[in-house]
Amino acid sequence: MAPANTVSCPGAPRLRPMRWSTLMLTVALLAVAAWLALLAALWFGQEKLLFHPAPLAADTPLAGSPDVHEVWVDVPGARLNALHLRLPNPDGVVFFLHGNAGNLQSWFVSAEFYRALNLDLFMIDYRGYGKSSGRIESEAELHADVRAAWSSIEPTYRGKRRVIYGRSLGSGLAASLAADLQPELTVLVSPYFSLQSLAFEHYRWVPQALLRYPLRTDLAIPRIKTPVFLAHGERDTLIVPEHSRRLKALSPQARLVVVPDAAHNDIHQFEAYLAPLRAAMTSPGTVLASQGSASK
Repeated sequence: MAPANTVSCPGAPRLRPMRWSTLMLTVALLAVAAWLALLAALWFGQEKLLFHPAPLAADTPLAGSPDVHEVWVDVPGARLNALHLRLPNPDGVVFFLHGNAGNLQSWFVSAEFYRALNLDLFMIDYRGYGKSSGRIESEAELHADVRAAWSSIEPTYRGKRRVIYGRSLGSGLAASLAADLQPELTVLVSPYFSLQSLAFEHYRWVPQALLRYPLRTDLAIPRIKTPVFLAHGERDTLIVPEHSRRLKALSPQARLVVVPDAAHNDIHQFEAYLAPLRAAMTSPGTVLASQGSASK
């Protein structure tokens, strides 16, 4: 007679315990599947990691001064919003490409600096940023949008000083544009050697081939034959100063200024950055003349 706490099933097959090797294989297959799923998510969703736009309502006022004009640049599938500081008789223009977060409302804040230099300022919001429509889908699209924005103002500044300025994310885009234009001055602030190498620093477990936005500043900067001004905060932990030092090594005509107390987001507050930038924008030739005193 069977014990009271058991059920006897005559003729039922006896279950064999799973072999250890089978269990390990199952665990391994599950781990590989999870890894592949993670890589697929990174491949298709990396825009959310790289770009942090702050959208604005269409009726948000942006042009706070009479000499600042809100304009639009039509690109395939989207419209880019831009602000244009236009002075009565400028010596040239600063074409400014901002970082990966925020919008024109938070970036277009130094108009007085450029007024004092008698330089116009033109700044766009990338797709999905501010009032700009659409969303970023590829690096090629980013470069094409930047070129379209430049083309929209280029005829106005023929024969005048052209400064291509890129900060953080915008530095790679600016370097690529400058390599094609050969402007009077290229300014790269808190630049990365490449977005590919920067991603590897922060996410060593991610295969570099997975990055759809390599943004190879290192390939663009040797092609720029006109003066280049590099600036970096010594305390920058997001993009460490070594990126600028490596870029400087690829650009004989570049000057590098490292600001001792500055980090990534506050370098524009330091006179140690503003003074040499002011001099470079006033007379781009001073970049080459000042290389001997550049910070290393």
